[in-house]
Amino acid sequence: MKKNTPIRKIMTADVETVHTGQKLSDVRKMLSEKPYHHVPVVSGKKLIGIISATDMMRLSFEQYGANQHMTDVILDQQFTIEKVMSEEITSIKDKSTIRDAVTILSEGTFHSLPVVNDDGELEGLVTSTDLLRYLLDQF
Repeated sequence: MKKNTPIRKIMTADVETVHTGQKLSDVRKMLSEKPYHHVPVVSGKKLIGIISATDMMRLSFEQYGANQHMTDVILDQQFTIEKVMSEEITSIKDKSTIRDAVTILSEGTFHSLPVVNDDGELEGLVTSTDLLRYLLDQF
């Protein structure tokens, strides 16, 4: 296995993002309809936050009998993307290696790393699943 393989080899480059002017229900829909668990928040191309499926589960109203439409109405009236997103982001530079990503993700604190360039602009996203797939390809 090559420890110095560039992170660009396994990252997802065309990441769907949201911006602070969007509705939180947009994030809920993305996370429920797509096969991913993290949505980067950008201002232009600059990464400013991230929202995870776990963040959204904390806001679930379904246990109180609310359907999806009612949940979206409540989300959009009571919360904003800025209130829910994590602003303290651990990211990785686009020049980093897979080993660098493994070192960070192996701590177990989270399961995705935004990949940014030197200007802080989002270039992609690498997840623990991406790393496992890479490892599987080595055997």
